[in-house]
Parts: sequence; C-alpha cells; structure tokens
Amino acid sequence: MVSRGDAHRATGNSEHGGTGMAKIDESKLGDDFSYIFRIAESDIDGLSPISIGLTSIKGIGLRTSQQICRLSGIDGKKLGGLLTAEEKDSLRSTIDDYATISPWWLMNRQRDLESNEDAHLVSLEVKLTRDDDIARLAGMKTYRGMRHRSGHKVRGQRLRANGRSGATLGVQKKK
Repeated sequence: MVSRGDAHRATGNSEHGGTGMAKIDESKLGDDFSYIFRIAESDIDGLSPISIGLTSIKGIGLRTSQQICRLSGIDGKKLGGLLTAEEKDSLRSTIDDYATISPWWLMNRQRDLESNEDAHLVSLEVKLTRDDDIARLAGMKTYRGMRHRSGHKVRGQRLRANGRSGATLGVQKKK
C-alpha cells in the first residue's frame, strides 16, 4: 500500500497541495539582474519576491516586510533582483524611517527602558540591544539574568529530560 506522503513525493506535489515553488527561467532575467544585494547589512536573495527577501534582515518579519513594501510603493511579489536602484533606495529609506511612519503596535521595541520611546530595531541593533538587556538583568542579579549567565533555561522549561548538551549516555545493548 502506498502512503499519502509517498504518493505526493512520486507525483511531485508538496504536502500543501501545490507543486512547490516555480522554477525561474534564468534566460528571461536579463543582464542587469542582481542575484544578491545588500540592504541593512544583510544579503537579500534576488530570486525570491522582495517581501520574502526582506525577512532575511534581522528584526524584519513577514508582516513588517509587507508593510515596508506597501509604504515604499513597491509590489511585494516582484523579484528582488529586478528592483531598480531607485526602488532599492526607497526600501532603504523606508526601513530607516519605519519607526516614525508605522503605529506603535507594529514596533519590535515598545517603550524602551532608557528613552521610553517606541523603536523598530533592525540588523545589528537587535543583537546589541538584546545583549545590553541580558547584561542589565545579570547586573541586577535577577533570576533571569543569572540563568542567562550560567547557560541554563530561562523561561521555566524542563531541565531533567530535554535540552541536554554534551556526551550522550544511552543504554548499551547486551552482548
């Protein structure tokens, strides 16, 4: 008997009913097509739609990337490699001004502890701010800060059975 998964793999259909992502004919792309370009210190794939490609930037998810495309006036389904220089500049400026344009509930850093303002952190700012927050918690010697420092689970997950690291101890088979 053939299982459902085997039938899908044999016919080429994915689990969700489609045939997966369509192959792009590279002969139709043109000479000015850029396979990879940089925005906000991140490499963006030119073969993917720009709304999907922007999600490779740290701090930008799918909803935020769709909002950025809408605000900059660019079709989110357009391939990233087909963007003109003006459209790329428009995307860069929209990402920089995103915190002032969008409502507060779309920000990823609401009511910052130091400035008490809403901000949207992108690329390296996300990592630096996260490290600062962890250092602040550890400096106050909070429980979460100490768990971060010692490398343990922070949010109350189970420790005894899951998340083990190091050498594995298993049951040996009898000889």
